Amino acid sequence: MQALWLSLFFAVLIWSGINPKDYFTWILEVAPALIGLMVLAFTRRSFPLTPLVYGLILLHCIILMVGGHYTYAEVPLFDYFKGWFGFERNNYDKVGHFVQGFVPALIAREIAIRKQVFNGRGWMNFFIVCFCLALSAFYELIEWLVAELSGTSAEAFLGTQGYVWDTQSDMALALLGAIVALTLLAKLHDRQLRN
Repeated sequence: MQALWLSLFFAVLIWSGINPKDYFTWILEVAPALIGLMVLAFTRRSFPLTPLVYGLILLHCIILMVGGHYTYAEVPLFDYFKGWFGFERNNYDKVGHFVQGFVPALIAREIAIRKQVFNGRGWMNFFIVCFCLALSAFYELIEWLVAELSGTSAEAFLGTQGYVWDTQSDMALALLGAIVALTLLAKLHDRQLRN
């Protein structure tokens, strides 16, 4: 399973790095996936995760790499959806922000349960949702910092596409992603944690 995971990760990473739309954006988008890979490699023996969480992390990494290759505002499939559904913008970045809440929610849930951080599931879920929203807000601050430091070259990284509520909708989608993950995957995650 580990070999398949790594094969998919590196296949998409290599593909995404071949003639990306903008190398600066590619580096910014792929960096979290590479950092995540290093963290997983460092903790794989001392704190191995469930197959569900490893699979979700891989999915998140792939979303980052695809966004890095094309830029989030220009992913071709979502240009097709734009015309099909009558959207004014390419919404691939909205998928990325939804997943930015969805995947960390399950990572945080696994850590909280295994480390017995909370006495009850209600408070655990509340703090996980708060953590995911804080993580999303922190990412928005990073985007702002990059934009300030790099000027116009950060537009592809920001991917606002002229949408004035981009930051707020990004955080709302991460919040929604966290809630959906905790609602839909808790039982499956519990079964894997018991094993």
